[in-house]
Amino acid sequence: MTAAPVDDHEDFADADRGFIAELDPPRITTDDGRPVWDAAAYGFLAQNCPDTAHESLWRQGRLVGRQGLYEVTDGIYQARGLDLAHMTLVEGDHGVIVVDPLLSTETAAAALELYRKYRGDRPVTGLIYTHSHAGHFGGAGGVVPAGHDPVPVLAPAGFLAHAVGEQLDAGPALSRRAAFTYGTALPKGPDGQIGCGLGTTRSTGTRTLIPPTVDITRTGQEEILDGVHLVFQLTPDAEAPAAMNFGFPAHRALCLAENATHTLHTVLPLYGGAVRDSRAWARHLDEALALFGDGTEVAFASHHWPTWGKDRIRAFLAGQRDLYAYLHDQTLRLLNAGYTGTEIAEQLRLPPALARVWSHHGYYGSVSDHVKAVAQRYLGWFDGNPAHLWEHPPAEQARRYVHALGGVEATVNAGKRYAADGDLRFAATLLNHAVFADPHNVRARRALAEVYERLGHGAENAVWRNVYLTGAGELRGAPAARDDTQDATAAPGLARALTVDQLLDSLALRIDGPRAWSTALTLDLYLPDEDRTWRLTLSHGALTHRASPGAPAPTADGSPDLTLTLTKPQLLDLLTPHARTEPAPPVEPGPLGTLLALATGPDPTFPVVTP
Repeated sequence: MTAAPVDDHEDFADADRGFIAELDPPRITTDDGRPVWDAAAYGFLAQNCPDTAHESLWRQGRLVGRQGLYEVTDGIYQARGLDLAHMTLVEGDHGVIVVDPLLSTETAAAALELYRKYRGDRPVTGLIYTHSHAGHFGGAGGVVPAGHDPVPVLAPAGFLAHAVGEQLDAGPALSRRAAFTYGTALPKGPDGQIGCGLGTTRSTGTRTLIPPTVDITRTGQEEILDGVHLVFQLTPDAEAPAAMNFGFPAHRALCLAENATHTLHTVLPLYGGAVRDSRAWARHLDEALALFGDGTEVAFASHHWPTWGKDRIRAFLAGQRDLYAYLHDQTLRLLNAGYTGTEIAEQLRLPPALARVWSHHGYYGSVSDHVKAVAQRYLGWFDGNPAHLWEHPPAEQARRYVHALGGVEATVNAGKRYAADGDLRFAATLLNHAVFADPHNVRARRALAEVYERLGHGAENAVWRNVYLTGAGELRGAPAARDDTQDATAAPGLARALTVDQLLDSLALRIDGPRAWSTALTLDLYLPDEDRTWRLTLSHGALTHRASPGAPAPTADGSPDLTLTLTKPQLLDLLTPHARTEPAPPVEPGPLGTLLALATGPDPTFPVVTP
C-alpha cells in the first residue's frame, strides 16, 4: 500500500487535542492487586522505530498509546487508552451519561474516577452501548455497580442476543484464537506486542453486562436522556450485527461507534466469527453522511481520535465509505470473472487516492483479509476446484508433502533456503509442513519460529504481527496463549445475562454426540421465576429443547423421565459451575446426572501451530 507522507502530523495534533490529564499511576488492578491494565507498558513507543517493527505500525502505536481524559467538545469527554476502546462521557442536566463502558469493571471505574477528578462527582444517569461487542459493554458494572439506582440503558435492537450469542456458541475456540490476534501472551516491547491497530491491547478484568432498558429500533429515533437530545441511526451488519451511530444536535457532534475509525477495519476478525457485510457497511456510512454531515463539527468513535471540522468529517466519512464499497464490489467483480478469494487478495489494490490516506491503512484489518472474507460470505469455503473438495487434514497432508520432498530434514533445508532468499511466505508453508509431519522436530520448530518472527516484524498490520509472533513463541515452548474475552460462559458477569434458551443451547453444544447415541431421555425444567417449562429431549446424540408457558403439564410426547423445579440462578450454576452465585441443587444419579455426564468441556489451549 502506498504510504501517506511521513511528515503528516495532522493525526498527532488531533490525538492530542483537548487533553486534560493522564491517569497517574497508569496501572489498574483488581481489589486483590491483580493487574488488569498497564498503559506504562507501552512507554517504549516514544523511541524511534526499530528494525523489528513496520514504521507505519509504529506510528499507529504511538497514536493509540496515548492515555488520559480528553475534551471532545463542550460537555463531551473521552477517557482514552485505559482499555482497547474508549469511554465517552456526556454531561447532562443532573449527571453524566456513559457511552461504551469498556471491557472490564476495573478499567471502567478508573476511567469514571479520572473524569470525576476533573469534572466533578457527577452521578451516572444513563448508559449507552454503541454495539454488541464485549469491549463496549463489559465494564458496565464499574460505572453502575450493584446496588446503584437503576438508570436507562440504551442499545440497538437485537443487542442482547448478539452480545453473547457468538461468544456463547464458539467462545472457547474464539478465545484461543483471539490470544493470537491480540498478542495476549506476548511481551510488550519493540520485539513483541506493540498494539493491535485499534488500540494497544484489551484489559483482563471482570466483565459484566447490564441488560438494555430502551431499544433503538429505527433510524431517526430520537430520545432525551438526562436532558441530552440524541438522534439515532441503526447500522446493523456493518462492524457489528447490532450497532448504531448517533448525533448530538445541540453539541453538533456525532458518535460513529466503531463504524469509522482510523484504520481499515475487518469484516472477519482473524479470531473468527460471522462475516460482516461490507456493502451494508458502506451504505450505512453514506447514510450517516447524508443524515449528519451538514450539522456536525466533531465526529468521534469508540476507538482512536476525533475529527474536527465539517469538511474534514465529510471527507473522512466519504473515504471510509468508498474504502468498504470498493473492496466489496471489486472482489465480487473478480469472483464473477472466475478468480478465487486467494487470487483476488494477491492482485486487488486500492486506488492511489484511497491508499495515500493513513486511516485506510490495514492496521487492524487488511485488504487481503477483507477480500477473502467477502469471497467466503458469498461463495463459502469451496473454491470450485475438485482437488480442494476432499483434501487430507493438515497433519496427514503434511506427512505426504514431506515424504514427497524427501523427508523432514530435506523439507527444513528447503524452507531455510527460501527464507534466506527472502521468500518468507513459501518458507513458512514448507516449514509448517515439516512441523505438522513431525511436531517434535526441534530444528523444524526453530526454523519456522524464525520465519514467523521475521514476518511479524515486517507486518504493517498489528493483528498479523501478533499472530506471527504468538505462533513463534509457542513453537519455542511458550505456554499456549488464551484470551477469555471471547467466551461468554467464562465470565460470570456475562453468563448471568444469558437467557434460559441460551443456557440450554450452550449445554447442547457440549453433548458428546457419539457417547450419547444410544441414550434417550426427556426432562422438564420448570422455572417459577419465569413461570415457564422447558422440555429437554436427548435423542440420537442431539439435545433439543422447547418452552411452554406455566408449570409442567401432560403433552402428546408423554411423561418426562424427570421434572425439576429450580430458579434461573440455580440452572446457571448447574450448567456453568465457574459462574456459581448460589448453591446448586444436588445432582442425583438418574436422568439429570446421565445428561450432565455426557457434556464435555472445551480445551482452552488446543494446538494451533502444531497438529
